[in-house]
Amino acid sequence: MGTSFTIPCDHPCLEGHFRGNPIVPGVVILDEVAGLLSKMQPESHIVAVTQVKFLSTLQPDEVCEIRFSPCRAASQKFECHVGERLVATGALILSPERGE
Repeated sequence: MGTSFTIPCDHPCLEGHFRGNPIVPGVVILDEVAGLLSKMQPESHIVAVTQVKFLSTLQPDEVCEIRFSPCRAASQKFECHVGERLVATGALILSPERGE
């Protein structure tokens, strides 16, 4: 299972964000993080995203690696990197059961 993602330069989220100097919106980065964690832990349900910090911009077509590390029983920390550059950090609060 891949732990990295790339947002292509023609992705619709980039239109107007920002014209002439596109950057990937934070919500798109978080969606990639949540999607990967859901694939890795399908029995869990994300109930909150906390302590998120965006430390540098993610440009279209850059390869962004997601790294997870547990921090508490029901929580998972994450970091997003482009090479050695830290793009974002945060934590996801999990529930062991999927809410329907």
